[in-house]
Amino acid sequence: MKESNVNIEIYGADVICASCVGAPSSKDTFEWLQAAIDRKYPGQPYTIDYINIDSDVSDERQQKIAEQVRNDEFFFPLVMIENEMIGEGHIQLKPIFTKLEEHGFAVAP
Repeated sequence: MKESNVNIEIYGADVICASCVGAPSSKDTFEWLQAAIDRKYPGQPYTIDYINIDSDVSDERQQKIAEQVRNDEFFFPLVMIENEMIGEGHIQLKPIFTKLEEHGFAVAP
């Protein structure tokens, strides 16, 4: 598998999704996911960005996704890896780790 810098985006808001009561906030999910990736795949190249759907988003593609989330087309937090939706609402690690491994991530020995 090739090793490349993988782009991960977390879309969310300061409020908790109405359908996600009891789940962590979007920002907590961002921090938790970053820690989980660093722990399982230390040294792997990736970028992770938190995009607040209620703030001004300058990137046009991110703007469109944020608008879809605001329009309830997706639950938040929404996790995208390389522009592919991997999870929304209550985020689970397995599909995220599976996608990262498809991009060449290797589990730490």
